[in-house]
Amino acid sequence: MAAASVYNGPGFDFTNQVRNTFLTERGIPLPKATSTGTTIVGCLFKDGIILGADTRATEGPIVADKNCEKIHYITDNIRCCGAGTAADTEFTTALISSNMELHALSTGRKPRVVTAMTLLKQMLFRYQGHIGAALVLGGVDATGPQLFTIHPHGSTDKLPYVTMGSGSLAAMAVFEAKWKPNMDRADALDLVCAAISAGIFNDLGSGSNVDACVITASHTEVLRNFVKPNERVQKERSYQFRRGTTAVKKEEVRSLVVDEDVTHLTGGAGRGAAQGEAMDTS
Repeated sequence: MAAASVYNGPGFDFTNQVRNTFLTERGIPLPKATSTGTTIVGCLFKDGIILGADTRATEGPIVADKNCEKIHYITDNIRCCGAGTAADTEFTTALISSNMELHALSTGRKPRVVTAMTLLKQMLFRYQGHIGAALVLGGVDATGPQLFTIHPHGSTDKLPYVTMGSGSLAAMAVFEAKWKPNMDRADALDLVCAAISAGIFNDLGSGSNVDACVITASHTEVLRNFVKPNERVQKERSYQFRRGTTAVKKEEVRSLVVDEDVTHLTGGAGRGAAQGEAMDTS
């Protein structure tokens, strides 16, 4: 009988699907990927682009990270916000960032935002949604400020203001009510913070702090933890209890060393010891 091929083709490997289905039917839950839940937004203003994101990463009903960074570096003038599976957004943007640097070195030109958008959408479409990355891509290039959304299956939108993630509806309500063309930097930054805050306080998958990134033709400013609406305050009462409040029902002390034999390997007599002394250890 011919041996099974050991060659693994490119792309995802689904050979464990039968095993995983069998374990699920026996009541064994599969491990869950860490998801960023997330509210991410972006909008145009007079001089460029402002991106915003919350900082909560969830793992099912558990908050896995309270201060996760969701605004990823692509190039000096391009940033990408990620929602969905945290590992997918992190490594997808890192891969495209490397490809953009290679593209810039090859062409000798400053890369454009639409180039990063094309690379991202082609990669996500290739994997048919199995890479759970919903992205907001923004930057300023030779053609001006550009803002895109990229869905996990590869579809894209180009709009003056965008939202993505589980808190996107709350954030979009703020944009629909208050966004206007040619806003100045301060007003646009306040609007982005208000949109992210709406997601934080109205969506359980979003929370903690507000991150922002302001991109203009000459400068990129990353505002990490720009707003902290959920800082822990001093408790009104002290909940320290004096020693002895809870009774000790039983106490047992165990020795971890049950038995110990010591064998001395040095100081032997006879021919073996002489050979050991003559051994060259240099």
